[in-house]
Amino acid sequence: MIHGSMRHTPSGRKIKKVKPKGEVYEKYQPPPFRPIESTKPSRILSYAEQRRQELAQYPSRDDFSVGNGTGTKVEPKRYTGTLVKGIGTMHKSNAIPVIDEQQMKDLASMRR
Repeated sequence: MIHGSMRHTPSGRKIKKVKPKGEVYEKYQPPPFRPIESTKPSRILSYAEQRRQELAQYPSRDDFSVGNGTGTKVEPKRYTGTLVKGIGTMHKSNAIPVIDEQQMKDLASMRR
């Protein structure tokens, strides 16, 4: 692997830039400035008037049918079984399910 610079020779001299041959492009000239025509109303509108105009421009959708775009409330999930007796804390806020009395005693006697 060769280490070095692309801009210098191995002896340390700087390599001259090679000028492009053929068609040379001129410097970019941006188009002349044209002010934008104002679309502001002739008078200042109140908030209520602005909202009325927006609602007239974008009406609410009222063609929803049952089950199209609407949802039902999901019941919260709850444990209804008998295997888990409770919730224990193993380390800091690490909650684990407790299954029997022996596991409760083991969790209580662990070093902290």
